[in-house]
Amino acid sequence: MAAETVKLVLASASPRRLALLEQAGLKPDLLNPVDIDETPKKRETPRAYALRMASEKALAATGAPLVRDLSGPVFVLTADTVVSVGRRILGKCATIEAAAQALRLLSGRAHKVLTAVALVRPDGALRKRMVETKVRFKRLSRDDIDTYLASDEWRGKAGAYAIQGRAGAFVRHINGSYSAVVGLPLYETVNLLSGNGYPVHYMWMHGVAQEMV
Repeated sequence: MAAETVKLVLASASPRRLALLEQAGLKPDLLNPVDIDETPKKRETPRAYALRMASEKALAATGAPLVRDLSGPVFVLTADTVVSVGRRILGKCATIEAAAQALRLLSGRAHKVLTAVALVRPDGALRKRMVETKVRFKRLSRDDIDTYLASDEWRGKAGAYAIQGRAGAFVRHINGSYSAVVGLPLYETVNLLSGNGYPVHYMWMHGVAQEMV
């Protein structure tokens, strides 16, 4: 396939994932988030849930009208991030009470952040990667929790926190990929794309050339 005709779709509404992808020197041709049922299945593990969500979002996006209208070979990329304590999935909290409960659960203990990346190639094949990162919080005081909740950073965040924001001050230790906790593991994502035929290095050079014009 001609590198200049290849298209990249990011099937995510997350500004953090877009920023991380652009940080890696890759600019999607289209943003096409999809709305799917994100209810975990009965007895579904956090790892299986994250992989299923990323896969279903990527596959759903391939059938979206704007994606189907793109010319040339199209790669569809997305990711899903899950915070877990044991087998318990801490999703995006709908209320401030639920967010407070999540933060109290994370206080003073380690938890896992599981980020699944899914890629649909132009031939329709689905490829996936899973990145597991261990994060340990300090013991949170009542003031820590109350003031963090007042910041509204918890809204729309798995586990009710954003490590790139104020909650970064809660982290005593991280073992794994920081960018995965933010929402998109850069090492795994770039290698997944390049390993499946997306012209990463051409796009890097093309981007440099555009910046110099």
